[in-house]
Amino acid sequence: MQTEFFNRLEKILYEQNIDNKFENFSTFYDDFKSQKLIFNHEQASIFKTNTNPNLKLLHPTRIRRPKFVNSTHSLAKIIHSIAHIEFSAINLALDASYRFKSLPQQFYIDWLEVADEEIKHFKLLNTALYELGYKYGDFAIHDNLEVALETTKDCLNLRMGVVHRGLEAKGLDANPFVVAKLESSNHPIKSLLKDTLGIILNDEIKHVKKGDNWWKFSNQNNYDFIEICKMFNQFSLAGKKLNIKARIEAGFSQAECEAIAQFYA
Repeated sequence: MQTEFFNRLEKILYEQNIDNKFENFSTFYDDFKSQKLIFNHEQASIFKTNTNPNLKLLHPTRIRRPKFVNSTHSLAKIIHSIAHIEFSAINLALDASYRFKSLPQQFYIDWLEVADEEIKHFKLLNTALYELGYKYGDFAIHDNLEVALETTKDCLNLRMGVVHRGLEAKGLDANPFVVAKLESSNHPIKSLLKDTLGIILNDEIKHVKKGDNWWKFSNQNNYDFIEICKMFNQFSLAGKKLNIKARIEAGFSQAECEAIAQFYA
């Protein structure tokens, strides 16, 4: 029996139990790939706060990040911060698939694939946390990505530009620095974590590339990306040092990278 795409996706998006969320998504994604879903593009999208109330929420500037990985606690804290970004990215991909209607089928294929890969990333990191004696939720989190989601909920182009071409690309910039930070750890889990971060980087390049494609697809206003950076200066859409190689693979030009670096200098 066929069921409706957006109705089912809404329930998954706003499911607060992580195990149920992932299990329901797996079934939904199988049904999607098997073409068992129908699309009602007239269905209105709702928005509600989607941060788990059981997690301790702090402003990003109040979250202290370890400079060195010289203890199991500091290592767990770094892994937790990445796991939270990956979990937020799951909801971002689900929300894009749910919120924006009447788009080519490839759009929904792309963002459900992203959600599926982000779930895999989260599971890898959460497993590492368990091995260290911690779990997701043991440290404070911020809702910067959730705020960006809400800020761009009414415009596909801005969502793709700010979130998937902006904040997700910032993750490309951060990845080498996290890997370098892990080098200071002597914990036996270090090698596994470096492999995990390598998987995440390769997948995130593809995710940012999807954001790049759909940003360009929806860019009827012909925004320059620097204009997006100016319009949304409450978010920093680039790291302190750009990962030029990864960004170019993800759709940025060399000139664009130079302009972004200069803008945030």
